[in-house]
Amino acid sequence: MNIKLKDGSIREFKSGLTVKDILFEISPGLGRAAAAALVDGEVVDLRTVVEKDSELTALTTEDEGGMKAYRHTASHIMAQAVKRLYPDAKLAIGPAIDNGFYYDFDVEKPFSPDDLEKIEKETKEIVKANYPIERFELPRSEAIELMDKQGEPYKVELINDLPADSVISFYKQDDFTDLCAGPHLLSTGAKKFQFKLLSAAGAYWKGSEKNKMLQRIYATCFEKKEDLDNYLEQLEEAKKRDHNKLGRELGYFTTNEAVGQGLPLICPKGAKTIQIMQRFVEDEEERRGYELTKTPYMAKSDLYKISGHWDHYKDGMFVLGDEEKDDEVLALRPMTCPFQFMIYKAYHHSYRDLPVRYTETSPLFRNEASGEMHGLIRVRQFTLADAHIICRPDQIDQEFKDVLDLIQYIMKALGVDKDVTYRFSKWSKDNREKYIDNEAAWESTQAIMKRIIDEIGLEYTEADDEAAFYGPKLDVQFKNVFGKEDTLFTLQVDFALAERFDMYYVDKDDVRQRPYILHRSSIGCYERTLAMLIEKYAGAMPLWVSAEQIRILAVTNRSDEYINRISEMMRSKGLRVKTDLRNESIGYKIREARLEKVPYVLVVGDKEQESDTVAVRRRGEGEIGTMNIDEFIEMAAKEDLTKVIF
Repeated sequence: MNIKLKDGSIREFKSGLTVKDILFEISPGLGRAAAAALVDGEVVDLRTVVEKDSELTALTTEDEGGMKAYRHTASHIMAQAVKRLYPDAKLAIGPAIDNGFYYDFDVEKPFSPDDLEKIEKETKEIVKANYPIERFELPRSEAIELMDKQGEPYKVELINDLPADSVISFYKQDDFTDLCAGPHLLSTGAKKFQFKLLSAAGAYWKGSEKNKMLQRIYATCFEKKEDLDNYLEQLEEAKKRDHNKLGRELGYFTTNEAVGQGLPLICPKGAKTIQIMQRFVEDEEERRGYELTKTPYMAKSDLYKISGHWDHYKDGMFVLGDEEKDDEVLALRPMTCPFQFMIYKAYHHSYRDLPVRYTETSPLFRNEASGEMHGLIRVRQFTLADAHIICRPDQIDQEFKDVLDLIQYIMKALGVDKDVTYRFSKWSKDNREKYIDNEAAWESTQAIMKRIIDEIGLEYTEADDEAAFYGPKLDVQFKNVFGKEDTLFTLQVDFALAERFDMYYVDKDDVRQRPYILHRSSIGCYERTLAMLIEKYAGAMPLWVSAEQIRILAVTNRSDEYINRISEMMRSKGLRVKTDLRNESIGYKIREARLEKVPYVLVVGDKEQESDTVAVRRRGEGEIGTMNIDEFIEMAAKEDLTKVIF
């Protein structure tokens, strides 16, 4: 058989060799370094047999696919250690994730730090033993029988959830067998494993609060201890920046069990920062031709049935009422589009009227699973800079590019334009029930969107089965400090809802035509954006979005009147100022302002009052000198304007 290698060369091998055999024949060093391989675009085990002409690339732990196989093997090693120490533990799932892996267990009591130490010690023994890892497949009935015999009800449920034609595979190492698709290393000691079990936390089975709470162990591992130490150091730094901790400490938001999970209470500092961003976005959208709407927070189920949300998104909505008992069932809105479409339909539209750009600062409601919610990043009520552009087919290219320009402008103002990646999210033919079923429309719309993105020259990845149910998306992705990826902005091309809502415009020949629709967010979810900014800047916000830009500190109460006068001068210039006239030492006041990350601290004593000046301290620099009031106001005002000057 002919094997095409990564460098483009083609070599001939005897058919029926394993990937491992082929790699060792190419180079023993390559064979030892490989953790998995890419065969005809699919990540596979080194034990995989190759029977025909193929393209083959070795994957080491430096590659995403190789590292995933390595850490998935580590997950099984940890699960084996748990089963040895706690034989009654029931296995759930244990995937590799960014920077590590986790495994969920059903155990009688939560894992303690001492338990984690014991488990970590046992993993070293399993690695040292270097047990061969064997893969085998079973028919569905035998697979269920095996897992039932081993007392693994969660594995039985997973098997029953698999499609009828699924290959049901297992991996066995010594006394441990697990249901798994793989790939895995060839043995538990095939590579070095520097383990660190990081924490244990509760996690609902399948992420639903309706199911049992399990215990999830988070862990990581690296081949080199140096890499592990570096990662643990980065993790400590990430903890310091974690918005869920830092945002509370700095007074941006809080939560309360009586209010409910996923319903954060935004404190004055956080509310002011969101208001600043909101005003900036709304002003910029108006400048770019958007029209503001204001629509209800809820609607009858009839509206969502027209849009398709009732069929495709009902589980993610808060429904008010019982369909079987009530004449009228309402639901809180998960998005704004159906409401704005009804505004469009209320008026006659000529081809000359298009594009129509409706925007709204929209509180939205989504019934997120308890296990998915996190701080401000994933919540049940949030505020979206939501907009819909209704345009002619010949306008779609320019409108798409203009939206992307707006998104990039706002990201640059926030200073995050270099921190994001782009993802082209497409539908999946294998998951048709999730989407409006019109394959031709999906393929043509995705082709249009891909052409536009390519014309722009944007670097992006493609993701199947991540589209909205009515059309493909361009998602702007970011990672939080722990490496978890979420969507910050989104731009969607909709081929379906204009027809479902019977939306049209009259063309130059007086014939009704269906418009195209773009769904977009220009800053995404304000709460999520606030979380990202807290983490990026470690709470030290850029001046223009700082809720408090300047704090004026009194050395003695003799300066109170002077401080009140100059603070009013600054407020009249649009600067956000607070005064600290408390009877505390000036050193204490300065330390407090520094811990609260106030951008500018002005110290005023008798000398400053007499000379009509202030002693200026800039965040991160300390004292920068004494300045007269007008000079300082001019400097601060210029810095505040950088959001639009760049």
